This record gives sequence, C-alpha cells and structure tokens, in this order.
Amino acid sequence: MNQQRSVKVAVVQAASVLFDHDATVDKACRLIQEAASEGAELILFPEAFVPCYPRGLSFGMVVGSRSPQGRYLWQRYWENSVEVPGPATQAIGQAAHRAGVHVAVGVIERDRDFGGGTLYCTLLLIGPDGEVLGKHRKLKPTGAERLIWGEGDGSDLCVCDTDLGRIGGLICWENYMPLARTLLYAKGVEFYLAPTADERETWQATLRHIALEGRCFVLGCNQFVTKAMVPADLPMREELVNQPDVMCRGGSVVVSPLGEVVAGPLYDEEGILYAELDRDLIVRSKVDFDPVGHYARPDVLRLWVDETRKAPVQGHRRDAALYHPEEPALQDTDCESEGESEACA
Repeated sequence: MNQQRSVKVAVVQAASVLFDHDATVDKACRLIQEAASEGAELILFPEAFVPCYPRGLSFGMVVGSRSPQGRYLWQRYWENSVEVPGPATQAIGQAAHRAGVHVAVGVIERDRDFGGGTLYCTLLLIGPDGEVLGKHRKLKPTGAERLIWGEGDGSDLCVCDTDLGRIGGLICWENYMPLARTLLYAKGVEFYLAPTADERETWQATLRHIALEGRCFVLGCNQFVTKAMVPADLPMREELVNQPDVMCRGGSVVVSPLGEVVAGPLYDEEGILYAELDRDLIVRSKVDFDPVGHYARPDVLRLWVDETRKAPVQGHRRDAALYHPEEPALQDTDCESEGESEACA
C-alpha cells in the first residue's frame, strides 16, 4: 500500500445527544464535515459516542436485585444502541465517503448474532469508501460498566493497514492492560486511538506513557458533558442530583512517539483538536527503543495471544446450521469475518 508520510488528524471533543441514536449520528456527520473542511484525514470521536456514555446512572442494580425502573432505562439505552452494520454505520460511512476521510467512532453496539440482548462498548474504524474497516469490542468493561456491557474477545484486536498508515487502538481502561498494548505494538500500530471517558489528570500521563512505550502517535479523545444535557424524561434521572454541573470536562490530546504533547489537552468545552503528524518521526523514535523489536527479550518474556472468535453457539451465527453440533465453532482471526476489510491484522 502506498502510504503517505504526513497525516492531518482531528480529535473531536463533543458530547453525544444523550440517549438519542439519530440525533447523535446526525451530530457526528456534521462534525465529520467540519473537520474534513479543515483538512483532517483521520477523525476520532470519543468512547460510547453513539448513543452516549451513561455517566452517574446505576440502571437500578445493586448486589442481589434489579429495579423495574432500571430495566426501563436499560430498554431506552438498548433501543438507541447501534447495530453493525446498520443505520448508524451507513450514515457515518456516507459522511466519511463524502468527505474522503477515515473516521473512528465509539459506539454502544447491540449484538445482532446471538439473541440481541447484549450491548458492547465498541470502537469502529470506517474508511473513506464508507465501509467498516475494523471493529473492536472492549475486552474488559471497568467497574459498574460490567453491569451493562458484555466483554469482547481476541478476534478483533486488529490494526488496520490504510493509506494513512497502520491504525488501531484500545478503549479507555483497556489501555491499562499492558499485554493488549503489546499486541498492538507487535502489529505495527502507528496511530494509536484511545477514546475514553476518563477526565482525570492522571489519564494524560497514561497517554504519554503509551506514546513513549509504543513509539506511536496517540490520539486521546473524551467528551465534554454537562448535567443539563441529560434528557428531562430519562428514567432514574434523579440519581444525578449530586453530580456536578460539568459531568465530564474532557481532556482530549494528541501525543507524539517521543511522549511530547502535540495538541491539547482540551478541557471545559467542546472543540476539535488538529495536528499534522509526520510518520517519519515514528522511525526516528525507534533508534533507541522498540518494545517488540531490539528492546524485547523473547528468550525471557513472550506473549501468547488467542485471537479466535468465541461464539456462544456452534455454527455460523444467525445463518448457521445450528442442528449440526459436530461442526466446530467459528475460529475467525481477522476482521474480514465480520464483513470488514482484509487490511486488518
């Protein structure tokens, strides 16, 4: 693939239209056009952008019981979630195609293969042809996220080979999983995407460390969200009474392979960060450190990874001949098995 040496990126710090699939997709499409008009070629949106990150809500769950009101809140979240492929990927894909850009966006993905009753926190990469190049489901939801999101597996820990370079990433606190990072480094990630809901100052140190460790450009993206943005008719909205008026202040940032902040961090407002990134800096940064090359010690430490898809039912998902129990479960190891590009490794 003929890859260009310099890439202009845009990190979009914006809030979802909370719990509203259609309005949030429309907002994403407008922001794609805005960023593209400034020359951006790779555009990143935050974690769980469509339809939202449900900060501060319990969904009526405590150890040993669930409330009816919490189930209604879950239903609203589920109804506004994203099927892949589906209307959201089609609309965002069309916007990416019109603008001729790569778009990465965090979505809450509704399972469409096995029962339809599970949601996943997912990162999508869409190419300038409008097609989904890669889909990664969060491996380990953090804390109370585990009550509302399922867990991904190793089959979609992919890095996509594009004409901009090799693009991959992890979601929020997955980035504290050193072995998952190591796999992305081994796959040659150059533009490391780190959408998040973490607004803490310590998160900045995390992103700078990853850039230094992986010798890659790191794009960190968060939302700016206020309590006033929460719908007035949302079930269990009263739980947010003690939340601050600014529920998430952002902190989006772009970091170089030498750990230097290139753009941001941006706090306390919506906005788009832009940066022109020179891929040759990645090469120069590795003269003294390459975590999976000359600085590795495979004679002492090695990583084994299971990248097979873990299907809960024997067969080929919805169109499977499920009455043939002797057939082995799917052992997909690349993104092409999900209808995505063979460019994902």
